Amino acid sequence: MVRLELDQVVMRRMKEDDIEIVKALIKEGCEGTENRLILHVLTRPLCLFILAVLSSILRCLVHSFILALAIPVFLLIIFLKITMPRSTGVLGSSRPYWDYVGSSFRGTQDETLQNPFCRISGKTPVAKKPRNRIGPKEKDKDMSTEKITPGREEAAGQVWVAECEGDILGCVFRESEERAGIRRICRLVTSCWYRREGLGRLLVQSLEQRERETGAHRVYAHVPYPSKVGEAFFRKLGYQQLGEGTDEDEDEEGKLESPERGFLGYSLTKVFYKDL
Repeated sequence: MVRLELDQVVMRRMKEDDIEIVKALIKEGCEGTENRLILHVLTRPLCLFILAVLSSILRCLVHSFILALAIPVFLLIIFLKITMPRSTGVLGSSRPYWDYVGSSFRGTQDETLQNPFCRISGKTPVAKKPRNRIGPKEKDKDMSTEKITPGREEAAGQVWVAECEGDILGCVFRESEERAGIRRICRLVTSCWYRREGLGRLLVQSLEQRERETGAHRVYAHVPYPSKVGEAFFRKLGYQQLGEGTDEDEDEEGKLESPERGFLGYSLTKVFYKDL
């Protein structure tokens, strides 16, 4: 664990040069999540019943109890491995992929989030020249020639990164605005070296402040279903799980904001919300 000075963190829009680093950060943050989701689906009662039926049928064809039990489980795991990334994309997102290039459209305009720790300490964070950048590739050169329009950028959503001394330490994804006054956080990742240092809280609260100033009145956060840490994190920030209350307004919102579902319709994410 590395001690982090939060007043030295710059939160800015992702630039095109940051895309590969952000992808690597997400891969690191998602490690194990997919397997936990698969285990969650496999242990549901209906899924266990279907596996038991298939095993019973195979038992008549295969003269081995172990093979009859293992084959359906193995095939289902392969099926979930193939289909789950397509159905969930960036976990919590309804799209099977993320338009990183479109999200980086305004990255060159030095758009930043306010850091409240700077006001407390009186220090001004300085964005230094990035140190850890992947070398230029032919793919990157082709990518830079893609045409990015404001319309594509708006549909792609936003990616905000937390940078300190030239290193990207974390990122938060905000989906495109599909409903007036409603925002959705679909991914929050911090580097393993800087967890439990308040970086995730800083990213979320700073983004909330910005969205509040732009007219948003509610923010949703989609958390992978088995993630107890993610659930506890958003509850500490004042979020409530959708469906816990009995208000009519919440019932109406529940019809518009539903969790992502996978095999047999089982929920893969939990939906949390906070009124700004």
